[in-house]
Amino acid sequence: MKRMLIGAAAALALSFTAAQAPAADYPDRPVSLVVVYSPGGATDFQARIVTMMAGEEKYLGQPMVIINKPGAGGKVGWNQYASGAKTDGYELASYNVPHFIAQSIKFETKYNIDNLEPIANWGADPAVFVVNKDSPFNTMADAVKWAKDNPGKLTVSGAGLYVGHHIAFLQIQKGTGVEMKYVPHKGGAPALKSVLGGQVMAGVNNLSDAYRSRDNLKILGIADLERDKEFLPDVPTFKEQGYDVDDSSVNFRGIMVRKGTPQPIIDLLAAKVPEMFKNARVAKQMKAGGSPMRIMTREQVQTMWKNRQVFLKELLAGL
Repeated sequence: MKRMLIGAAAALALSFTAAQAPAADYPDRPVSLVVVYSPGGATDFQARIVTMMAGEEKYLGQPMVIINKPGAGGKVGWNQYASGAKTDGYELASYNVPHFIAQSIKFETKYNIDNLEPIANWGADPAVFVVNKDSPFNTMADAVKWAKDNPGKLTVSGAGLYVGHHIAFLQIQKGTGVEMKYVPHKGGAPALKSVLGGQVMAGVNNLSDAYRSRDNLKILGIADLERDKEFLPDVPTFKEQGYDVDDSSVNFRGIMVRKGTPQPIIDLLAAKVPEMFKNARVAKQMKAGGSPMRIMTREQVQTMWKNRQVFLKELLAGL
């Protein structure tokens, strides 16, 4: 019996050591970060900034390498990630909310809030309604009047289906009471290019993308509860203009791993990544790129995901 107890204790100690081991030398090589949107779009642009300090010893001591897997508003990349990514802590992914939650509600996806684990949130990017600088529309009222006179002919680009852009579009269409035509793209960058190039008459895009192209655009409204005083103080909210559009489409961005990743690795990332986001160089470059930051811890993101899941089920049922 004594020999059995000693053996059991040794096995328990060994299993405990094995469970803790991954964090001891993790990471010992570069870490990949999947971005499910096109290079140059807001998520890609911001991901490259917020991860640029990862190689410093006080953070991860290893660089983060961005891997773009765009398609179907994020569904292609997230489906691949949720079903095939390794759970060793070397394959991370960026998330976008409401995007991946709304898609998991509306479509049969391989991803949802139950098989992904948040690490930390770096930003919150409202949707804006934009037109080319040569457009005859100078206000949302101009665009709405034209759309009323020409039902279904006002073409509006966005970064896919049931992403923040699409949710904002649906709310704008409902709030204005006019029929418009939504034109989905593979990401924010191509969606904005179609506005700049005149392929569509208008677009719903991220504040950050629009801000960087503001010299070639007119930004007619922001889908948030308040104006953005830092980047677009002169752009009114839709509510200010009399249209019932709230902040449901605000795009939260952060980093996540697949469920099944060892807890010691999750704990290490959850401790280091938010501090990396707070780096002064990161904040400076994000501000220069018109990218609003909202840093949230793993626990705060877990709560946000759960709340948004409940909220989006109700919202999407009514749109």
